[in-house]
Amino acid sequence: MSSNIIKHHHKIDRIKRSKHKKHPAKVLWFTGLSGSGKSTLANRVEEELFKLGWHTYLLDGDNIRLGLNSDLAFSLEDRSENIRRVGEISKLFIDAGVLVLCAFVSPLKKDREFVKSILKVDDFVELFVDCPLEVCEQRDVKGLYAKARAGEIKDFTGISSPFEAPENPNLKLQTHLENEDDLVVKIVNYISQNDV
Repeated sequence: MSSNIIKHHHKIDRIKRSKHKKHPAKVLWFTGLSGSGKSTLANRVEEELFKLGWHTYLLDGDNIRLGLNSDLAFSLEDRSENIRRVGEISKLFIDAGVLVLCAFVSPLKKDREFVKSILKVDDFVELFVDCPLEVCEQRDVKGLYAKARAGEIKDFTGISSPFEAPENPNLKLQTHLENEDDLVVKIVNYISQNDV
């Protein structure tokens, strides 16, 4: 990195933006296996928050990889870089006073910890979409598990690549046991009650 880069400070900061928007800016980080329901829940929660007048933006794993991170593969190194970039983008959204919802497998604890480390205390709300591998495989809406089992996809999380489950998430969401509507209410209530 160049030593000639100097950070500029602006008169309109995150605190002023949050007051203007009348809600805090945070990152809601949905993590879990492919097919666990991360994107579905994040979409539903964003819809509810939008109805309540919140300024939100949803960053989804597939969408990010179709654009900004289209140069990355799925090695552990590339996965870490994927999450690093998303963390930096999330930091910008927070500075803009936006509540950002991130739906990423984000299989490694160290990568989730990195995102936490670049944000202010309590800005990272970890939502573990906890769904057993066998249920995710049964859903297999994208056909990815079948391809991974057939050896057509290398480094697939849960099959040939690890998933390190969060140890102390803010919320544990069991999509195989709980109704989707109830989970959405649970998340929105958590956000409201905890000034997220």
